[in-house]
Amino acid sequence: MISIHKFSARYPYLLSLVTGALSATGFAPLNWWPLTLLSFAVWMTVIFRLEHRKSVVIAGWLFGLGHFVVGLNWIAKAFTFQAAMPEWLGYIAVVALSLYLAIYPALAAFGAWMLGRHRSFVFILAFAGFWILSEWIRSWAFSGFIWNPLSVVSVPLGLFPAASTWVGTYGLSGLVILSIGGVWLLSEKRWKAAAPILILTGIFSILPKPADQSALADQPKIIVVQPNIGQQDKWKAGYEAENLRKLAKLTLRKDAQPRILFWPEAAIPDYLETGYPRRYYYNRPPDFVRQQLASLMRPGDMLLLGGLKLEFDNAGERAIGARNSVFAMNSERELVGRYDKNHLVPYGEYLPMRPLLTAFGLSRLVPGDFDFWPGPGAQSLDLGEFGKAGLQVCYEIIFSGQVVDRENRPDFIFNPSNDAWFGAWGPPQHLAQAQLRAIEEGLPVIRSTPTGISAVIGANGAVRDNIPMGKAGRIDTSLPPSKPPTLFARHGNILPTGLALLLLICAIAIRQRDR
Repeated sequence: MISIHKFSARYPYLLSLVTGALSATGFAPLNWWPLTLLSFAVWMTVIFRLEHRKSVVIAGWLFGLGHFVVGLNWIAKAFTFQAAMPEWLGYIAVVALSLYLAIYPALAAFGAWMLGRHRSFVFILAFAGFWILSEWIRSWAFSGFIWNPLSVVSVPLGLFPAASTWVGTYGLSGLVILSIGGVWLLSEKRWKAAAPILILTGIFSILPKPADQSALADQPKIIVVQPNIGQQDKWKAGYEAENLRKLAKLTLRKDAQPRILFWPEAAIPDYLETGYPRRYYYNRPPDFVRQQLASLMRPGDMLLLGGLKLEFDNAGERAIGARNSVFAMNSERELVGRYDKNHLVPYGEYLPMRPLLTAFGLSRLVPGDFDFWPGPGAQSLDLGEFGKAGLQVCYEIIFSGQVVDRENRPDFIFNPSNDAWFGAWGPPQHLAQAQLRAIEEGLPVIRSTPTGISAVIGANGAVRDNIPMGKAGRIDTSLPPSKPPTLFARHGNILPTGLALLLLICAIAIRQRDR
């Protein structure tokens, strides 16, 4: 039987593509994380044994292609909701996006090979360092798309993801690479080389973590609503009353204790702000809509819900843009705060180079006649006796180090989302990434979605309660307590990038010593 080494030497490109595809099975919903670790170990071995730069780049790129095509397959489903496009067109988009994203694993592999060729210990240190940098760059280059960083596979692994409180999500990905490398060295019976790597990752896993700041009994009461309104019904003409009926049924209660009420992203199609030209309200003026919402609330309640805000031309007569917003409304029908989504989805919420692409018929990728406009970034809304709420709409929650206003730290993060676009794989992956945000920031995360997965996540990343996909329901509980600011919460992505540079400096120093 042909050995793995002979097979990798004969078919390095095929093996890279296959291991890349298999590595994505460690993410939700499958959570086959041992297969991810094994796939990375095999791929790293393939890269290490290659002899030519071009071969390394191709093998790294093919691994990334398989990894992202499988992990992002849910994007194809989103296209079926945009102007009834066929799903096959969505898979073309998945492949096209993956062709770009695959560049990042290729760069990490090439950098590690250049520094660590024929020196496995140096190769592992360099691979971890370059992988951290590749994920960090992927989070902001070309507006950023950091869905499924490697560290997300560690979410089910007990203490290990808690290391993100020290080094963040991207640093945690580097620790995963180090762990894989340490086991690789053990498999080759290089005990002395493996020991420092495995000890380092173990230390990060058991470092002390901040404790909760208050008891659960002292926390505000909350209700999280999931109405199970599908994307096919959300904007259907004449369906507004049915949507509101579903939300109302799950919001009403008998007891009078004040609560924070959480509704999903774009929960209602109506505009809540006054001052627009009358024709934009479609015979549902904001005072009427707010009265409807207030009738569902008890005195002292606070409602956080997703909605739209319009932007007008200088004359105030013609809408020229919109914002994807979260509004805070009290039981007296007053709007006490608003957050505007900052990190917009290219081709989903705005069309880059709209005049040019519209000429090619691509404007249909973005519904409506104008684009969404970005807000100023992470901010906290003061909810009075309920504390401060941090807001992150939909996939904004995936951007490690960008979800909290560090100068005005909130007591929790509210992440309203519309995951009805995301097929079967997208929602559980979204939830897992929200869990990592909770861990690294030391803050509870509340998720409300139309169709799932809505959840209450503790500041340690544990899902305390959830409503599964495709079910209507509500969670009536207490807001989990926050923790004191973690090291990462205080310093952000300077920590993982610093760890990456330290690993690379060590790799270079060892390489120079061994010459």
